[in-house]
Amino acid sequence: MKQILVPYDFSKVAEHALDFACQIADKSEGNILLLNVIEHPTADSFKTMGIQSEDPMEQLYIKKMYERVQEKLAQVVSNAKYSDDKIATKIQLGNAFNTIIDQITEENVDLLIVGTEGAEGLNEFFVGSNTEKIVRKAQCPVISVSEKVDLEPIEKIVFASDFINTDDFLIEKVKSLQAMMDAQLKIVKINTPASFTSTRHDLKQMQEFVEKYGIENCTTEIYNYKNEEDGIIYYAEDVEADMIALGTHQRKGVGHFLAGSIAEDVVNHATIPVWTAHIKD
Repeated sequence: MKQILVPYDFSKVAEHALDFACQIADKSEGNILLLNVIEHPTADSFKTMGIQSEDPMEQLYIKKMYERVQEKLAQVVSNAKYSDDKIATKIQLGNAFNTIIDQITEENVDLLIVGTEGAEGLNEFFVGSNTEKIVRKAQCPVISVSEKVDLEPIEKIVFASDFINTDDFLIEKVKSLQAMMDAQLKIVKINTPASFTSTRHDLKQMQEFVEKYGIENCTTEIYNYKNEEDGIIYYAEDVEADMIALGTHQRKGVGHFLAGSIAEDVVNHATIPVWTAHIKD
């Protein structure tokens, strides 16, 4: 993970995201880009601070806001707990969601780490619906965190799928995540009344999946529940998992094996970090 992007709105969950990013950067010898997006009613007319508004009062407002954010970011980076980390800062004007997605490409980002459920700070950005959109559209893996989390205790990662038409790109990313965390992969299929399949069928399917991708240090299990999103979360709780990993389709924003925004629902309701990455259509 050479380039890690952390959107930062000065909320507590954004701080949790930065703290977690620092731990990952330390382990992977990566760099962190701390991004703040200044939103403004007429921000569509601005792409950088170099573009001027025709309204002098608007110019003054933007200038003061920029200076304020710049000062606050400097205070964050100067915190002693980040003294050993390589953290760069960037301020952009515009729509927060669109800017974050654009910066992934512009800054060649390998991993995006976002806080969820933030309801304070300058932008009040990290609420559920915005995080859902990021998970759906980001062109790199995303880790969503809602609470303070430490890297070292991450020993079990739940990976849920239907194991039909599995995606090579996604599985390689999951294996890389597992290797970075040095964790056990808890591979699970959520069996629901609406999409019931036999235990014999599922166990054979998962065993073929494990063999096809050469996955090591893993377990396979079937978990019965009335719906997939709650089944994933409850299974993770039952096995005392430390992280959940899911694939998403960019086109529909849905989990690989589900109808509906299941990955986004899990992101919104899980208390442990959730890793998501796109399935290549």
